[in-house]
Amino acid sequence: MDVNLAPLRAWDDFFPGSDRFARPDFRDISKWNNRVVSNLLYYQTNYLVVAAMMISVVGFLSPFNMILGGIVVVLVFTGFVWAAHNKDILRRMKKQYPTTFVMVVMLASYFLISMFGGVMVFVFGITFPLLLMFIHASLRLRNLKNKLENKMEGIGLKRTPMGIILDALEQQEESITKLTDYISKVKE
Repeated sequence: MDVNLAPLRAWDDFFPGSDRFARPDFRDISKWNNRVVSNLLYYQTNYLVVAAMMISVVGFLSPFNMILGGIVVVLVFTGFVWAAHNKDILRRMKKQYPTTFVMVVMLASYFLISMFGGVMVFVFGITFPLLLMFIHASLRLRNLKNKLENKMEGIGLKRTPMGIILDALEQQEESITKLTDYISKVKE
């Protein structure tokens, strides 16, 4: 599988004025989910840069605990995704409640890391960057360019790092899912 990194978006687009941020409609989970997925895909390289800077600072201050924390989170996430593919109840939870699924992974990682004494590294080096990404993706309104590029890249989304992660969580924009279902029916 050929993995391509999405382009780095302009920082003034990533952090525009407050007029481009708005509280999501918590009553319409589907619309909120589409906003988050769309922003995660569109700004994925910007999120990677911000997370890499935070991880670098924490890793510089405590390299062993940062590496240990990263390994634990990756192993727990992989284990939960594998279990979700083999157990229908976990698969439904992952699909219907992706935030809960990620929180369970993070809590399990927290408890494992707390046994080794690296809790603060986990909080500031792993959880905080993820929380910032989620908050930004939830509050950032999509612009026309964001919507257009996500539609154009819709078929090849699984070839970007964030697309692979969202695919493992079975999270895609509804319109992209409909499009890929239609294309697979046409191929048959």
